Amino acid sequence: MMPCFSSKEELNPKPLESISQGNPNCKVDLSFLMDGSWSIGKRRFQLQKQFLGNVAQALGIGSAGPLMGIVQYGDDPSTEFNLKTYTNSKDLRNAIEKIPQKGGLSNVGKALSFVNKNFFSDANGNRGGAPNVVVVMVDGWPTDQVEEASRLARESGINIFFVTIEAAAESEQQNVIEPNFVDKAVCRTNGFYSINVPSWFSLHKVVQPLVKRVCDSERLVCSKTCLNSADIGFVIDGSSSVGTNNFRTVLQFVANISKEFEISDTDTRIGAVQYTYEQRLEFSFDKYSSKQDVLSAIKRISYWSGGTSTGAAISYASEQLFSKSKPNKRKIMILITDGRSYDDVRVPAMTAHQNGVIAYSVGVAWAAQDELEAIATDPDTEHSFFVDEFDNLYRFVNQLIQNICTEFNSQPRN
Repeated sequence: MMPCFSSKEELNPKPLESISQGNPNCKVDLSFLMDGSWSIGKRRFQLQKQFLGNVAQALGIGSAGPLMGIVQYGDDPSTEFNLKTYTNSKDLRNAIEKIPQKGGLSNVGKALSFVNKNFFSDANGNRGGAPNVVVVMVDGWPTDQVEEASRLARESGINIFFVTIEAAAESEQQNVIEPNFVDKAVCRTNGFYSINVPSWFSLHKVVQPLVKRVCDSERLVCSKTCLNSADIGFVIDGSSSVGTNNFRTVLQFVANISKEFEISDTDTRIGAVQYTYEQRLEFSFDKYSSKQDVLSAIKRISYWSGGTSTGAAISYASEQLFSKSKPNKRKIMILITDGRSYDDVRVPAMTAHQNGVIAYSVGVAWAAQDELEAIATDPDTEHSFFVDEFDNLYRFVNQLIQNICTEFNSQPRN
């Protein structure tokens, strides 16, 4: 007689070990760009696959640790598998072993552009809280430009590493499109983000050093973008001249700016101060760690009404908000006022600037141009705004965020 199986058993549930927790000390989302160009040849393509398999093994792939996907490039790049395809090292190694070579040129710039647009999406398993890392394998040198594509990828917060094998010999130098392509591509030119290997046969020696670097999340500074690495303190004028309705409009403006940022206790944090003659800490940077909570807290701020001591408010914000800012965050103050201050703004503003606060001033109606400029960080044209009425505040939301990002992305990167 046939033994009776319940239908559940016949479905052959996956053995449990197929989802591994992985190495929790290395929670990164990795994309390896493998070189599939014809110049590499069959033998070295095989060595590259072996190397990637060994890296997968050494990383300890798993749902709570590192996840790894692979894009192969030649003339055009294509995803071999994404971050969520394999959740343990063994399955990943087997899959790498089966990758066939694409052939074509070594269009690294095109491949970086592809990864920036397609790879790190939520649909492909990007986890958001884990740093995004791209490791580019290059045999010889790229056949296209990498500088522009790399810059855009870095601005999205991607940490780019290069592993270059067998660099161009003297006689080949004239074929290289961008002689210092590695320095133009990586996010810091201090040697941390690039490894050069003299030959494919010595590649196995760099497995451990590479794994150690991509897992060193403290040093993956390039995951920081203008949207996820600031402490933003709003300093809001609550004086009598504003009035209840306009005050609501100001709060809407503050909310519209805040919601463009990535907010969490490790990303951007928001704080707020309201002032009249006196000052009130509405909430500090460490009070709320989700966008929803921050937006609700902004809505709940109640209008105070009183005089206008903007200078004292700047000093208060420096002490109550920015002195508690995290050292690796950019300190950004956005002050909104509708009139001339009763006290001096220059000295408090200068002190704030000297303490590393980047100040933006937004003036409405009767606000004084000379004061707005004194409050703002130089150049004033990029840090101070004036609008004739409260209802037009919304026009500056995008401009403000754009200026914050432009300033962030122009930081030196060595």
